[in-house]
Amino acid sequence: MRVLLVDDSRATRSIIRKILNEMGFEVFEACHGLDAIERLKENGKTDLVLVDWNMPVMNGIDFVRAIRADHAYDEMLLMMVTTESGVEQMIEALEAGANEYVMKPFTKDVLQEKISLLGVSSS
Repeated sequence: MRVLLVDDSRATRSIIRKILNEMGFEVFEACHGLDAIERLKENGKTDLVLVDWNMPVMNGIDFVRAIRADHAYDEMLLMMVTTESGVEQMIEALEAGANEYVMKPFTKDVLQEKISLLGVSSS
């Protein structure tokens, strides 16, 4: 299973990448929404995208809207991974097309549970 990790924080990407690698996922990274769109075009089929909300150039919610507007990505799962903890933001993300929402900081167990809820496994 291929996962794209989108976050402007290199440290955050490193932490989440380590967890995903331990779970057996193939991970590639982007530092903002536009970068992520380019990575998707370059890397082909991607099963899951974990995307931060607050990033420069293109934020996470705009990325989710852009991806959901392109039917080539209809099967791809999107998970917001963000410090935005308000119910309004969660609703906005889900209405925009995110499949799941997890708030930072989180534990490895929480991330595994959220990924499991999506029906994604590394095999």
